[in-house]
Amino acid sequence: MLYLVPTPVGNLEDFTFRAVRILKEVSLILAEDTRTSLPLLKHYEINTPLQSHHLFNEHRSIEQIIQRLKSQEDIALITDAGTPGISDPGFLLVRECIKEDIKVECLPGATAFVPALIDSGFPCEKFCFEGFLPHKKGRQARLNELKDEKRTLIFYESPFRVGKLLQELQETFGSERKVCISREISKKFEQHIRGSIQELLDKYKDTQFKGEIVVILSAIEKEEKPQRESSNKYKNQ
Repeated sequence: MLYLVPTPVGNLEDFTFRAVRILKEVSLILAEDTRTSLPLLKHYEINTPLQSHHLFNEHRSIEQIIQRLKSQEDIALITDAGTPGISDPGFLLVRECIKEDIKVECLPGATAFVPALIDSGFPCEKFCFEGFLPHKKGRQARLNELKDEKRTLIFYESPFRVGKLLQELQETFGSERKVCISREISKKFEQHIRGSIQELLDKYKDTQFKGEIVVILSAIEKEEKPQRESSNKYKNQ
């Protein structure tokens, strides 16, 4: 079986008992970056062998992983933080497992955008998760496609490009839409910065943030119904 195991996005205590047990029991742990994962595994005394599995080698390594799974081995996939497959490696391997009739199980657990969405204070019964926008080609085109989106929008962004994203949001959605920048989710210096796009742009355009960034854009507010014209409008004309 292939297990997809979410790892903490901040606080090391945000890890489930089941996740720890499975990572101790499987034959192999596939890690996005073994150097990043080692402190977490050491903290929980998990000594299972590690193998690198990331964006740049997953196409080459999938066949070998599939063969090990077919040989009745249990393998777990983790990423640097959060749930595998959410803006992280995982999709290609899951798809191949399903194609080969190999059982896949994703454990519930940490992901950055859920607490960021809740803490934004924006409506969250319906939302649109965009993850990372394209860096260059197609970036503005994608934002234009979202211009009339009526749900709360969720973006992941590099801490070095927050000012650029705010500028792009202003150009696409206007200055008055509400936005929330969430950083360092579940860590000591967790922060949620709220205001209009213009307010945050004025204050943070040139700020170099640190940590993982989630940007929440409020939904389009419902337009007020136009007032009915008076029945006497043309009475004296």
